[in-house]
Amino acid sequence: MLKENYFKTTQVLLERVYLHNQSTIETLGPLMAKSVAEGGVIHTFGSGHSEIIGREMVGRAGGLVCVSAILDMTGGFIENLEGYGTQLAARYDRNHGLKAGEFLIAISNSGKNCSPIEVARYAHEKGLKVIALTSVGMAQQVKTTHSEGKKLHEIADFVLDNCGSMGDAIVELPEKGKFAGPTSTMAGALLINLLQMEILQHLDAMGVEAPLLRSQNTEGAMEANRALARSYQGRLSKPL
Repeated sequence: MLKENYFKTTQVLLERVYLHNQSTIETLGPLMAKSVAEGGVIHTFGSGHSEIIGREMVGRAGGLVCVSAILDMTGGFIENLEGYGTQLAARYDRNHGLKAGEFLIAISNSGKNCSPIEVARYAHEKGLKVIALTSVGMAQQVKTTHSEGKKLHEIADFVLDNCGSMGDAIVELPEKGKFAGPTSTMAGALLINLLQMEILQHLDAMGVEAPLLRSQNTEGAMEANRALARSYQGRLSKPL
């Protein structure tokens, strides 16, 4: 059965994602916790479906309030128009600020498209550290669409690998040569939340109260969340 195949295969994949990225996440934890403790914001960018993973961190109960998404209002329609990603990042920078010492998580399953590469480049030039969340295996098999000839994982400071397959589908259908069952979203969401857990652990070890959002379905949460967000006035693309 296709669904059982998908379920069992993704269980194995997520275990591999956890183990493969553990060292990188443990390296990032104290660095990002220090930035958060100093009032820094974590920025995310993903084009098309990759935006889902970036938004997983934004305004989410049980997550950090100090996360802001750079949003592509075209939904990735012109992600391979050179120059667009740079202008998108520049506009966001004017409105919300990209500050040296902060972190950008750039998300692209293939790592080959122009917009995430350009957003990452822009962040680098502003003094941010760039984390690429990508499928390294797939990126190594495809050709970049950007004229500089680089792919996302090649220009990032840190790489989180979703361990995905070429084409982002893992279940072969009865009709040979056709595959279904994408994995990049669930693997990306796992990595994003593992990273947040590591940051929270280091904030606790530092004796710093985590800027953590509460579920709005609990008493007093909305007021507490808005009070917390006021300390990031103007920095967040999704105000509470």
